[in-house]
Amino acid sequence: MTAETRVPAVGAILTAAAGVWTTALVVIHVPAPAGIACLSAFTAALLLSGLLLRRAGRRRSLLATTAIVLALAGAVAGHVALAEPARARAGDLAVDGGRALSVSGVVSSKIERSAVGLRFDLDAHSVHTGPVMQTIAAPVTVRVAPGDVLAGLDLGSEVVVTGTARAADAGDRSVLVVFASRGVEVRHPPPTLLSEAAALRQGFLAVAATLPGAGGDLLPGLAVGDTSAVTDDLDASMKASSLSHLTAVSGANCAIVVALAYAAASACRLPRPARIATALVCLGGFVVLVTPEPSVLRAATMAAIALIALALDRPVRGMGVLAVAVIVALIADPWLAATLGFALSVAATAGLLLLTRPLTRGLARIMPGAVAAAVAVPLAAQLACGPLLILIDPAVPLYGVVANMIAGPAAPAATVLGLAACLVQMLPPVAQALAWVAWVPAAWIAGVAETFAVLPGARAPWLEGIGGALALLAAGAAVALVLGTGGARWRVPRVASALALAALLGAGAGHAVLSGPLSTLRAPQTWSIAQCDVGQGDAVLVRSGDVTMLVDTGPEPDALHACLSTLGIASVDLLVLTHFDADHVGAADILRGRVGTVMHGPAADAEADAVLRRLAGGGAHLVAGTAGMTGTVGAERWRVHWPRAAGAGFDAGNDSSVVLEIGAAGGAVPRTLLLGDLSESAQRALMAQGSVRGAFDVVKVAHHGSADQAPELYRTLDARVALIGVGADNDYGHPRATLLTMLSDEGMSIGRSDTDGLVLVGSEEGELRVWRQHPRG
Repeated sequence: MTAETRVPAVGAILTAAAGVWTTALVVIHVPAPAGIACLSAFTAALLLSGLLLRRAGRRRSLLATTAIVLALAGAVAGHVALAEPARARAGDLAVDGGRALSVSGVVSSKIERSAVGLRFDLDAHSVHTGPVMQTIAAPVTVRVAPGDVLAGLDLGSEVVVTGTARAADAGDRSVLVVFASRGVEVRHPPPTLLSEAAALRQGFLAVAATLPGAGGDLLPGLAVGDTSAVTDDLDASMKASSLSHLTAVSGANCAIVVALAYAAASACRLPRPARIATALVCLGGFVVLVTPEPSVLRAATMAAIALIALALDRPVRGMGVLAVAVIVALIADPWLAATLGFALSVAATAGLLLLTRPLTRGLARIMPGAVAAAVAVPLAAQLACGPLLILIDPAVPLYGVVANMIAGPAAPAATVLGLAACLVQMLPPVAQALAWVAWVPAAWIAGVAETFAVLPGARAPWLEGIGGALALLAAGAAVALVLGTGGARWRVPRVASALALAALLGAGAGHAVLSGPLSTLRAPQTWSIAQCDVGQGDAVLVRSGDVTMLVDTGPEPDALHACLSTLGIASVDLLVLTHFDADHVGAADILRGRVGTVMHGPAADAEADAVLRRLAGGGAHLVAGTAGMTGTVGAERWRVHWPRAAGAGFDAGNDSSVVLEIGAAGGAVPRTLLLGDLSESAQRALMAQGSVRGAFDVVKVAHHGSADQAPELYRTLDARVALIGVGADNDYGHPRATLLTMLSDEGMSIGRSDTDGLVLVGSEEGELRVWRQHPRG
């Protein structure tokens, strides 16, 4: 096949992939007409196929490409149409409003850690609401507290999840999001193959746990993609230094497995079909071991297509294989089209295929060729993935390329040696020896991440949302043109790109300064209450003179650090940890050595004790908060109203949150009540004990604005301002519309961190003032 005939074929495949992805995005968000779309696409494809018999040349090629795109788009729409009846039945269940239910099904993903607990996907087959059982066949997402996860819960387990639920967002693969507030029961362990894979992963985690420091924590992620041992601090360092992709199983891991399997088969002098079959079997086993995540599916599909092409003696072109892999993956699972992990995997691969060679050539004009090649690979990946990452974290890792140049070469060694250690656990001395050798490159990578994460300016703030993504995409295109092109004919585009890049960087830097350190210049300098924007979590500052109190820390260290820096808070006199869920204490470690006293709710498990030990190790004095305790912050008095010291009848956790009152009506600090995460029943118990009396100026709404509230409590408080700490686009549906309506009907001005950002409350000339970082239209 000549180059002239190959290139149009690749172009047709890329067009087909784009058409399939677009179709998938549309039909998963608007599934009702998917059946009609499927029939229409197949009908049009058949009509065009008939016209092919009468056409030749370019028209025939165009018609053939269009017919193929329509047929593939019809296949995607058909998948969604076939799944829609069962998904609609599950979505129609009356699950909102806090109604309890039990969902039975089979775990279809690995158990992942998030900022507010653990999550996994479940292929549900039945739902019980009270005595009524309904049969369904739909995927759901389960969120559960870490302490409620039982042994045996893994991919393939048959479980019963009990709690509350809400409908998932449009376009999600899951139909429901279930909050397992009443636990998870494992009815049956995974099937034999999945059970053996889970045992290998767990055994390797145990081996890695014997290795010292961050290298031992990181090794399972590098080898088999299991990041459960990675600490929050190490995770933040990996992200800040743009190295977190090394712990995500990707094309590089699959390529290593396929290459090793093929080489081993060749060494055994097997014929080529047997070598390819061996590589495919090993690839399938690797996917089972690491669990089929979106990036793994894309990488494995690409590897399988390349092996099949090799078996058929067909030429392999990288972009063509990537496009076919995308088509196959999206027809098999159209909901991958809206999955960030899948998009990042495709973007990174496309960036490497398209940009590495021209960037290497361009950089070689100003540096040695070997150095140019080393720089081009991470730069190509960062340019491709940056615009997508901005959508979840509006910051650019400035040292990412250098960090990857230094740490990247160690990743293959850690992967191969760690995987070998995982697979030979039946020989403990050999497994332990291999793990120790693999620890060396893993520790190197961890050390690089931790070093670059603390350098000044490691993360440069950038524009948020779609606008920020488009701006970074334009900046990346300008960088590619400036570095990757040469010659007289590219002179004008290069100059224009350089000017555009300078303008974009200047605009981004100006926005970062104005929305960061200088943003509070417009704020009331007399603020006394500050609700930090820490995502899906709580962090409220109270200031009286030069003395500060911080109530909870939120889940993300970077977000809390940014808030404290913006407000000029270097140390905290009193830290109140209302309870020990990750969304309230996840960032506590950054305050070690910067806190005088820590008042906390009930510490009922080892994780809570560990948080307190680390703070005490930094010099903090620990005090258990119980109802009736009082004290001062500056000139203001505070009082604890909840939990009761004994006989409260509530377990440690949300309903035993420390409830704190501070300030006085008309005082420098407005009279404020902070309700932690109390549920409706605990709020009613708080009212019944009679300690909360009179009107308040400010109330921190319980549990991030969930529906589980006691309206009469808020009516009794008669507050003028309601603060809600909540993350944008969170999976819980917080804050609930019914709650917002109730607060508005009570005449409260609502400050919510997801839309308002940092919210400051203070008094000016005797009037209560509310300032929002993002003013409302």
